[in-house]
Amino acid sequence: MAVTEELGVRIAQVRERILRACDRVDRDPISIELVAVTKAQPETKIRAAHRAGLRVFAENYAQALAERSRQLEDLPDVRWRFVGHLQRNKIRLVLGVGASVDTVDSVRLSEALDARVSDRSNPLDVLVQVNVGGERQKSGCAPERVSELVAVVRTLPSLKLRGLMTVAPHHRDPRHARPCFARLRALAETHGLQELSMGMSHDFEIAIEEGATMIRVGTAIFGPRPR
Repeated sequence: MAVTEELGVRIAQVRERILRACDRVDRDPISIELVAVTKAQPETKIRAAHRAGLRVFAENYAQALAERSRQLEDLPDVRWRFVGHLQRNKIRLVLGVGASVDTVDSVRLSEALDARVSDRSNPLDVLVQVNVGGERQKSGCAPERVSELVAVVRTLPSLKLRGLMTVAPHHRDPRHARPCFARLRALAETHGLQELSMGMSHDFEIAIEEGATMIRVGTAIFGPRPR
């Protein structure tokens, strides 16, 4: 099967899963943004995904994001999101691509981003990452610190806070992620935030049922990452 055909089948399967999840909770599938996570995937597959209709892509590493952007600069209408832990010394790489930053997890990072956005008339879209599961190996601010961080980000003129993001603890049964997603939704509602980036290849249906507006899908679209 040709790469484009294979990707088209995978994307259709993901969209069908989105549709079924939305049907269960009476949501409009149009309200769900599908973000294709391209980490370690070959350029040919990303181009095939674009031919199949995807336009929003994400990378986990700043250098990889910059390289991807250069590789694919000929593709129309591509939007990039940064979904990894962002070191302050790599901010320029992300800003150079024009990507949104979905992993703001500290006051220091938010202030560093604000200081480096050159065009204050065009604020940078950001999400606050919350470590709802309390996992030590994962980034994100603690749920009890969300109010403080949200308040700071809202004072920074070069940032536009759109919502919250989380990575749920991985379980074989994706239903175990439901409390994590429900808690992020509650935090967003408390702070009047609309965007909820939650759910990945194995658990995005549960995330949609709990209010996700954005799902980050890699393996279900591209297949396993090359080793």
